[in-house]
Amino acid sequence: MKPRIAVITFPGSNDDRDALRAVRLLGGEPVPVWHADRDLHGADGVILPGGFSYGDYLRTGAIARFAPAVKAVTRYVEAGRPVLGVCNGFQILCEAGLLPGALIRNAGLSFVCRWVNVRTEARPEGWPGWEAGRVLQIPVKHGEGQWVGSPEDVARVEERGQVALRYCSPDGLEDEAFTPNGSTHNIAGLRNERGNVLGLMPHPEHAVDPDLGPTGGIAVFAWLFAMCGAEVSA
Repeated sequence: MKPRIAVITFPGSNDDRDALRAVRLLGGEPVPVWHADRDLHGADGVILPGGFSYGDYLRTGAIARFAPAVKAVTRYVEAGRPVLGVCNGFQILCEAGLLPGALIRNAGLSFVCRWVNVRTEARPEGWPGWEAGRVLQIPVKHGEGQWVGSPEDVARVEERGQVALRYCSPDGLEDEAFTPNGSTHNIAGLRNERGNVLGLMPHPEHAVDPDLGPTGGIAVFAWLFAMCGAEVSA
């Protein structure tokens, strides 16, 4: 099966074409969707890509959450369909209430652009296409990637196994020294309670081609494809 993966473009998106390319490279059928579209064109899965939607005015993702396409994504999530939010896409998912907490300015108040290591975290009942305990090398590039939440939010995501990725050392050691943005509990990615939404700050679409560098991002796309009933071809 070749899964149809929709990639939504907002004014200010700059990683949408990379996401479309990654889907194609891994054996899927990329489906471009404009932010003003009111449906997702029969897609099996959806990606909210990175960038600076609407110039990051107000807060990152705060305006994009009202886009017609995001309203369609909300209905899609409620129907149990898979959604992946990358960087700005993660921020939009939090603003839309589809993931808990918020992404705020990096603790160092500077834009971070470099390769990092993240460790995949287990979900209590397992997760299709997800191998826990792996260390993935994936790049980040953001100025507002520090995940924060209320004490109740933090306790809930930990207790319910919603943490999908944590920043770590190359050998999997979890420590604040390896977290580029000061994110609470070194959280790099979260899933919703139902398990059909994944948001992360690192950019897996930039880590799928062995000709260009590390390929840690394939593991993230493997989850998305598995949720669509397919496998990546890489």
